[in-house]
Amino acid sequence: MTERDAEARAEILARVRQATTDITDKNLESDTPIKWEYGRGIEMDDVVGTFVQKVIDYSATVVRVAPQDVPAAVVDGLKATGADASAVVPAGLDAAWVDAIRAAGIEVRVDDPALSKEVLNDTQAVVTAAACGVADTGTIVLDHLADQGRRAITLVPDRHVCVVLASQVVSDVPEAVQIVKPAVLEGHPLTWISGGSATSDIELSRVDGVHGPRQLYVVVIDDI
Repeated sequence: MTERDAEARAEILARVRQATTDITDKNLESDTPIKWEYGRGIEMDDVVGTFVQKVIDYSATVVRVAPQDVPAAVVDGLKATGADASAVVPAGLDAAWVDAIRAAGIEVRVDDPALSKEVLNDTQAVVTAAACGVADTGTIVLDHLADQGRRAITLVPDRHVCVVLASQVVSDVPEAVQIVKPAVLEGHPLTWISGGSATSDIELSRVDGVHGPRQLYVVVIDDI
């Protein structure tokens, strides 16, 4: 260390000591207590409404329906995104939704046993449920349980119709983490979806569908 470096270091430390002379308690947690607990969420007037608006901001389509209207809404979502021939579904998806897709003349490809990557690539869309939604960020979280299936089926097809219960929507990410924690402890992966997949190069040329479906259609069930 040169003499000049030593002088600069001494000056910096002197300023730090001067700036902290009024701190009598060196324990930062007790000196400045924060009334906040991880995972408790944040105050929000309309959690579901905020979630819907944030998802729309990502250029995704969102519809809110009553529980009895979900099968029809799923079919409408497939057709609205251009999926009129085929859709892959996880083995645990609601049977009424699957029946409605078949009744609409769309081939249902159940991922049980696991479909090959070639079949997934040839399938127009995927339909899944969700683990939870995050209002603050407009994010949908999948923990890949039976009604969501393995990650591959939610990443390869070009369109994703995702069904989220209003009661599954929470205010922020820490609150969502608490919901999916049991699945993580069981070894399940997580997928966090904020709009359709897109990326940009250094010249800001946008490319859609690089990391997953380029179109996201969200059906929110008003169950609360």
